[in-house]
Amino acid sequence: MKQFFVVIALLVATFNLFAQCHTKAKTTATHVSYQYNWSAEHEKDIVDIAVSSDNFSILVAAVKAGNLVETLKGNGPFTVFAPVNTAFEKLPDGTLNTLLKSENQATLVKILTYHVVAGRFDADNIIDAIQLGGGEAQIKTVQGGILKARLSGSNVILTDEKGGKSVITTTDVEAKNGIIHAIDMVVMPK
Repeated sequence: MKQFFVVIALLVATFNLFAQCHTKAKTTATHVSYQYNWSAEHEKDIVDIAVSSDNFSILVAAVKAGNLVETLKGNGPFTVFAPVNTAFEKLPDGTLNTLLKSENQATLVKILTYHVVAGRFDADNIIDAIQLGGGEAQIKTVQGGILKARLSGSNVILTDEKGGKSVITTTDVEAKNGIIHAIDMVVMPK
């Protein structure tokens, strides 16, 4: 009986510690947003939202070239770490044009699906996972690879399998089939 109360006390202490960390993370994490009106976007799917924003025009072209439009218009839910145009512009010269060629579609699909997670994970879910993981969350992508998420100050940083880092710059753009988080670098699988 004494062990039962010890276990209950430990569970309560753990819950209280988690709640304090969760509250602190929520208040310190910033959500930087581009100048775009996201209101009422939850009535659109992920592709429709990307098409309606000039910041995602390169991503939209890549999704079309990869024949992933219908997939990302599907029921989901999906969480998309969506590179903005400037993220694609940071790729080495010629990389994007090479990836958009039809003979490189398999490679393009591998990269794009590395930015997609099955399920709906908002910023709070990601921060919770980081805290529960002792400072790092491992996020399995639709491609099959892993993205690592950590907090750096008030920013969530994603590290890809090649060691590249990307900052989530906009969070929680709601779509009817998931959620979008804008990122400032294209993340790459192995």
